[in-house]
Amino acid sequence: MPSHHEVRLYLSGLWLLVKGDAQGFRLLDLSDRGVTRSFWAYLWCLPAMAVAWNWLRLSYLHASPPGSHAGLPFILRLALIEAINWIIPLVLIAVLCLMLGLARKFPAIVVTMNWLSIPFAYASAVLMLGVTLLPAAGHLFAILEMALLFGSVVCSSRILRQICGPENLTVTAMVMVLFVPDWLLTVALQDFLGVSFY
Repeated sequence: MPSHHEVRLYLSGLWLLVKGDAQGFRLLDLSDRGVTRSFWAYLWCLPAMAVAWNWLRLSYLHASPPGSHAGLPFILRLALIEAINWIIPLVLIAVLCLMLGLARKFPAIVVTMNWLSIPFAYASAVLMLGVTLLPAAGHLFAILEMALLFGSVVCSSRILRQICGPENLTVTAMVMVLFVPDWLLTVALQDFLGVSFY
């Protein structure tokens, strides 16, 4: 598992890429080993995801009849949804890269998008914790969550532009493939697995 120092180095590289500095690639491990190790980002995100899962659990219980339960099986379903949402967009990106003749760019996309998930997972966890502790400020936190989502899209598109070049259509297609299936899958899987509170 990558050390705290390594992860800080990777995040520093991502920040340089977001700012438009290609030197950020020097701080990232884009080798085959680096691609594999980048999936450790899922475990690095687990504490943040646990906060989000707890908020979903509380929301589910609030919307359910009295006496309803949401124990370990509920949490495991949320973890499964998270894992599926992590993998499927990358599979779709791989297909898109093959279709566009950008297969050599795929490792860099996997590495950067995996590690980029960490800061946004923790930022989202802070907002979830805030709305859990201050439910009366729910509308404010919803606005902040939307701003965070916008920031994630912007950062992803800027990094993808560094990887793929100034091809607006290609970058836009990749951003949509990364985010739209995630939203759709989340709603569909939550409903299918019985963890939706809407």
